[in-house]
Amino acid sequence: MAEPVLEVRGLCKSFGALKATDGVSLTLEAGEIHALIGPNGAGKSTLIAQIAGQLAPDAGEIWLGGREITGLSVAGRARRGLGRTFQVSSLALEFSALRNVMLAVQGRRASSFGFLKPVMRDRRLVDPAHEVLARFDLEGRAGVTAAALSHGERRQLELAMAFALEPRVLLLDEPMAGMGAGGTTALTRVLAAMHGSVPMLLIEHDMDAVFALADRISVLAEGRLIFTGPPEAVRVSAVVREVYLGGEG
Repeated sequence: MAEPVLEVRGLCKSFGALKATDGVSLTLEAGEIHALIGPNGAGKSTLIAQIAGQLAPDAGEIWLGGREITGLSVAGRARRGLGRTFQVSSLALEFSALRNVMLAVQGRRASSFGFLKPVMRDRRLVDPAHEVLARFDLEGRAGVTAAALSHGERRQLELAMAFALEPRVLLLDEPMAGMGAGGTTALTRVLAAMHGSVPMLLIEHDMDAVFALADRISVLAEGRLIFTGPPEAVRVSAVVREVYLGGEG
């Protein structure tokens, strides 16, 4: 069996008497979308912060591509190929959609670019950025500033930037947050088109999106992982229905 691209082993994190992460172990396989769900306060954000390097775990290990990254900084993990999108936008709002993606491309290839050529005429940046925008249904919005994009388009642009960095693993932190039905449907379609190109750990409250996208679903409650399985198994699990799905079958 192939080695997981991302592996969390026995991760623990406490804040005083509160066990926010209680011995969590999970894997992300190559080409997989693995969704992490749970009620508010289940510990999802704390777990993701530890995987991303924003919080140091009290115990446990995190492995990426067969190498332990538990002690690495956020930047160190990014250099190893860990990409992330955030609930709160991190776009350069004054820049166009094209320029935002170009920044990601430039970040990926920083050592190969000098400062003599005007950036907006550098085909090594412009062409890959246009290709990424097209993949995320944003080519027609290339010249529009991020500030003028709709909320849904901004989320798509954030994904495009993360994808342009060519990560080994992508952490998606509630990409549907704040979206209406139309935006959620559009973003679900975009993520579905990415399926297989980069493994994704998806944290999401929108259950329609989760069941449409995920190969596996892990359910977190009170800091503990209580169930992991394919979507059809999650749907019929009495334990999951009791703690999260509210009796939905």
